[in-house]
Order: sequence, then C-alpha cells, then structure tokens
Amino acid sequence: MSIPVPAMPTARPAGCPFDPPAELREHGPIARLAFPDGHVGWLVTSHELSRAVLADTRFSSRYELMHYPFPGAPDGLPSATPGDMTGIDAPEHTRFRKLLTGHFTVRRMRMLTERVEQICAELLDAMASAGPDADLVPAYAQPVPALMICELLGVPYADHEFFQEQAKILTTTTTDGAAQGAAINALYEYLHDLVLAKRKAPTDDLLSDLTTSDLTDVELAGLGSFLLGAGLDTTANMLALGTFALLTNPDQLAALRSGASGVDSSVEELLRYLTIAHTNVRAATADIELGGELVRAGETVIIAMQAANRDPARYPNPDVLDLSRQSGGHVALGYGVHQCLGQQLARVEMRIAFPALFARFPTLRLAVDPSDVPMRTDSNIYGVHALPVSW
Repeated sequence: MSIPVPAMPTARPAGCPFDPPAELREHGPIARLAFPDGHVGWLVTSHELSRAVLADTRFSSRYELMHYPFPGAPDGLPSATPGDMTGIDAPEHTRFRKLLTGHFTVRRMRMLTERVEQICAELLDAMASAGPDADLVPAYAQPVPALMICELLGVPYADHEFFQEQAKILTTTTTDGAAQGAAINALYEYLHDLVLAKRKAPTDDLLSDLTTSDLTDVELAGLGSFLLGAGLDTTANMLALGTFALLTNPDQLAALRSGASGVDSSVEELLRYLTIAHTNVRAATADIELGGELVRAGETVIIAMQAANRDPARYPNPDVLDLSRQSGGHVALGYGVHQCLGQQLARVEMRIAFPALFARFPTLRLAVDPSDVPMRTDSNIYGVHALPVSW
C-alpha cells in the first residue's frame, strides 16, 4: 500500500489567490489520504474520477458515514437535519428533489431576468451615489443573490444580515461543532416560525407553495434553511471573487466588456477557474474499483473539485483564465444527483451582474494592492472577505 498523503493540501501558492494548492496534483488522480481523526481514506483530483465518484450512488452523501478532511473536525459527524439535501441519499433525497425541481427550471429562472436587472441597477445606483469607492462585498455581491433568494422563498430581506452570519458560521472550517449546531438551530427556528405563518396565510412564494406538499413543518423549515443558506453564500462569493479575478486579468475583462467573449461562456469559465465550492466528500458503501485502486466500504473519498476543474487532461492550459474557452463539463456546480439545484438561478444572476457592474463603472479598479485583499481561506466556500474598489 502506498504511503498516504499526510494531510489535505489547503495552502494556495503565494501570490496566486485563484489557483488551488499545487500539492493536490502531486499525487496522481487518486491517492491515499490521512485524515485528522486517524482514518485513512482517499483523495481524488482528476476530472474523470471526480465525475465518476459524484455519479456513483454507491458513494454516499450521508454525513454520519464520513470522515472530515480538515483539522479541528469532530471525530464523528451528526446525521443531516431534516431538509438538508446535501447530507442525504435516495430515497429521501429524491423526494425533496422532485418537489423542488419544477421551481428551478431554466425557463423559470430566465423569467426572473428582469427582476435581477432591476436589483443590479438599484444597487449600482446606490454605489454611485455613495462613491467613488466601496467594498463590493456588502455593496453588491451579497445583496444581489440575497434579495433574489429571499424573494423566491418568501423570506423578509430585512433579516438578511442574520442569515448571512449563520451561513458564514456553517461554512467556516475552523468553527467548532457547538457553534455550528447553534447556527443550524437559529436558522431552523426562524424558518419554522415563518413556515407556520405561511401555512396560516400563504403568499406568492416557494415556501408557501410547498405548504401544500406532504412535507412536515420540521422538513419544510429545514429545507428552507438549506435553500436560504445555499442561495446566499455561493453566488455572493462568485460575484466578488469573479470581479477580483477580472480586475487582475485586464485582457479578459476587456473581452467581456467588448462582447468578444460571450457572457454565457464567460460565466462558465469563471465557475471553472474559481471553483469556490472547492471540496466534496463521499463515503463508500461497498468495495468499489476506482482509477485502478480498490476503495473499501466505509472509506471516505475527498473530491478536490478545484483540482478536477484544473485537470490538464480535460482543459488545456487550465491555470489560465480564458473567457473564450469551452468550459462545459466542469464540476464547479457538482455532478450527478446532488448537482446544485439552484445552478440556473446562479447563472442568471452572474450573467446579469458582471456586465452591469463593468458597464456602470468602466474605470472600476481595486482600491488596494491585490495581495492585501483578504481571502476566505478558512471556508468551505472560497472567496474574499472584502473587496475594496474605486472608480
């Protein structure tokens, strides 16, 4: 048996905030990995094997079967709370997914285009009035998806700071179990009260629609918490980190502004290049041959999504941001039955928000040295804590 990789590589190359840890690709497409709790599992880094794991239902998403790859994690993870679709398998996952799929179709999400355009315009107006400088994270990147997911679910936007704080706690890899549990409970209690209110007086939104399903109050509150957290944090970090990447790649920004690179392909390339949801985890429920290795039942497999999306076997010159690239097939939004449910909404938001920002502020630039931008290196969702800009 080969000597396992001693720890999950997490340190990004100095001066290269958009590149994944170089060590991820040093051990081949699949390698043994030592976990902080003493478990020895596997690290998968190739595009082909990542998709194979994510598509194979013999690799479970259940938290209680997994070992966590980052230091400070508890020895055992609790089962997913009701409604948390990330941590469950079929048939429970299938039941939730079927209830939601019709609400997140490409056609339905494109119908929201006008509202996203309006939100972006209002936020950019506010930035212009308060300018000529801003922190793009609270001024633009966070409120665009927050307003949309709150309106879609029927959650008061006035409480968005509370939601974002809980989401931050839940995605920070150094947060202890007690704090994460408190954040889960706080979100659940808020959504539970809201679900009860919507059962009594439904409004025109997703949560109200789901009160007519067979979901219990507990399940619907948990599902609402899951959707709210996912909709707040991911796209917000893509907008902020994507803006950072474009400002430091002026040739690609020029291609976006001129239309030389279509907005659809630009968004897909940014998703591939940045891969903010950088790590995924599965637990083998049977002995499975993978890449010439035998993964035993009970072993945890870590999928380095950021490495898979930089696999030179799939993408030539993968470390180059090229908005004209055909980036189809990337795993930035997952793959298989757990592929991101809200991916079409995220795409609509990005396809509108990036061009609107750079059209409104043609001279937009970083207000600090790139090395001084504070990165989210301690989170399951990569991004920036702040992005000072001026124009």
